[in-house]
Amino acid sequence: MKQALKSRLKKLIGALLLLFAVLFVFRLMYGYTKKIEDQTGQTQFFESISNVKRNYASKKYEVKSGNNIQSPVKVDQKYEKIAEINTKSTAFDNEEKLARDKVKLYEALIQFEQKSGNKGYRKLNLLIGVPPENFDNLYEDLIAIGKVQAKQITKKDKTNEYKELNAKKNSLEKIRNSLIDLKTKGGKIEEYMQLENRILEIEQQLQELGVSLGDFDDENEFCTVQFSLQEGKEVKISFMHRVKVALEWTIKFYLRIMAMMFFLSLFAYLLLLAVEKLKILERIFDKK
Repeated sequence: MKQALKSRLKKLIGALLLLFAVLFVFRLMYGYTKKIEDQTGQTQFFESISNVKRNYASKKYEVKSGNNIQSPVKVDQKYEKIAEINTKSTAFDNEEKLARDKVKLYEALIQFEQKSGNKGYRKLNLLIGVPPENFDNLYEDLIAIGKVQAKQITKKDKTNEYKELNAKKNSLEKIRNSLIDLKTKGGKIEEYMQLENRILEIEQQLQELGVSLGDFDDENEFCTVQFSLQEGKEVKISFMHRVKVALEWTIKFYLRIMAMMFFLSLFAYLLLLAVEKLKILERIFDKK
């Protein structure tokens, strides 16, 4: 009996120690994987101009249509491609110059720019329009600048949106031409004025569509690079400091788990006692 109790006690202690070790290792590894959070100023800058300027590119390719192999269908895909790069620099002036040199090298354009902060805490945000054929090379060169905190590339198909804009444009042009034809048939002055007003409204809509469709023109084809450079000293965390933080977190979390298990066990024990007492009372009443 004593031997079985000792064996169970050893297993329980071993399980508790294993739980503590797993929690400690998990927290220590998490400390190495945790990244510096994105700066809110950078996010707000790019969000504020996202609706002001959109860059689109196109890709032309042929698709075989059914059994007619001799006459493939030509497809003109319109798409939006955006790269986001957040990097930290310990040599801000040199790396800002390097970034601008790379923009010139790949014939890209800085479409929007924001620079703020005093020396030691400066931030540079650039919205860059780059020709599609130079996008990958510029991206690879920019992620080599400073210490990258975050990076990603997003590509969205815009072919349907482009087709819808063209369809709307054609529809409005037909309506405008029909209204112009009505003007030649004469009528009351009031009707003539209403026609003129309606034609002006359609002209305004066509101008707005022209601006939107202009972004899709071949000469305006660009992909987008959102580049953020933040000045700051590189923070090096020693292994002993990581161990200290991991140990403190593990002890706090472990004690919370033990307290929760204790109260759950106590509740279960009291519940079992209550059930046993109810059974005893039922037996007494049954005998009576």
